[in-house]
Amino acid sequence: MKVSAITLGCKVNQYETQAMLTRLQAASFTLCEKEEDSDVVLINSCTVTAASDHKVRQVLRRTRKKAPTAVIVLTGCMPQAFPEQADRWEEADVVMGNSNRSYLLEHILAFMSSRQRIVDIAPHQSGEAFEHMQVTEFYERTRAFVKIEDGCNRFCSYCIIPYARGRVRSKPLEALGSELHELGRHGYQEVVLTGINLSAYGQDIGKNLCDAVETACSAPGIQRVRLGSLEPEQMDEGTIARLAQQPKLCPQFHLSLQSGCDSTLRRMNRHYDTAEYRAIVQRLRENFPNAAITTDVMVGFPGETAAEFSQSLAFIREIGFAKAHVFAYSRRPGTRADKAPGQVTNAVKEERSRAMIAAAAETQRAFLSAQCGRTEPVLFEQLCEDGCWTGYTRNYTLVHVSSSHPIGGRLLDTLITTPEKEHCLGELVVQQ
Repeated sequence: MKVSAITLGCKVNQYETQAMLTRLQAASFTLCEKEEDSDVVLINSCTVTAASDHKVRQVLRRTRKKAPTAVIVLTGCMPQAFPEQADRWEEADVVMGNSNRSYLLEHILAFMSSRQRIVDIAPHQSGEAFEHMQVTEFYERTRAFVKIEDGCNRFCSYCIIPYARGRVRSKPLEALGSELHELGRHGYQEVVLTGINLSAYGQDIGKNLCDAVETACSAPGIQRVRLGSLEPEQMDEGTIARLAQQPKLCPQFHLSLQSGCDSTLRRMNRHYDTAEYRAIVQRLRENFPNAAITTDVMVGFPGETAAEFSQSLAFIREIGFAKAHVFAYSRRPGTRADKAPGQVTNAVKEERSRAMIAAAAETQRAFLSAQCGRTEPVLFEQLCEDGCWTGYTRNYTLVHVSSSHPIGGRLLDTLITTPEKEHCLGELVVQQ
């Protein structure tokens, strides 16, 4: 039987989809690129915003039209967060959440046998263990994502994810070491450690993020280790100093901000202020020369005044992010912010988004310009339509170079020459 997958949302979802496909392959399923050619279509959902839910429903409808006879499996955060809505997703034959994916194969085979719709969404339990998942390869990817943490204890006022993911739980170091050893053996030179609240890794098992990074950096064959999105308040001075002792750790840190205004951060129930954030960035730059600091920033949060937005805008410019993902606040039923007073109009959100995107573009241009003239190792990934090979430096600067020979999957010294809008041009130091 042939199986295809559609993944929506974050890098954790990408990892989990890969792990589920790996399990199905072990049961003699064959991977398929097109849904219309598949016997089974796996849809791994995201529910971070109401817009995410809308997109999942669109994908469900589109998939059923393209593959009318396939078994459609809906899993992931949306059904986990809203199990009472399962009847609305009538296009899905099997509906599962995040907590019981070990039954994936069993439910697919049961539906094929009975043609009776299956809904199995088990609630998260206090003290539940980290779900055992392991991958040995990522199809069509040069780097591998490895999920090391799940769940979140923070309950930001705008976020539904703690309800979809449960409490913090961490992958044991022994399991992490084993998985990374296999990835290295399969030729992966770069891994990205990911989690729902990655900075909280180890809180439940007496470890911390540094332990996971050290395990990853010691894995044979692995040349680069990256970190996924980090929460600022857990990046203390000792943690940063210990991380800096690992030469394989890439100097790129996605440090979630959300707002550059202290009063907005308090309403968001974020556990830091701008002074703390500024100090963390300074320590990272002191310990990791030429580090790239990237972030997420939200505009139009309930109660955000023009003055508060101006403070946030100024803070973005002050920090000088290498890249900032800007998005407007989206009401999410089930969260405190959804019922908060002072909801901002869509027109104001759009105006503020444009201003914030423009400021982020300015800081990105400054960062890319500062990379020019440097010679950096670039891990090349793919050949573009224009004939250029693209890859990333250690600080995740995207570089395009011309080469008459295939260089995908190779780590090559490259002179960075020219800044473009979102990448740099470069020249191979030694022509291949």
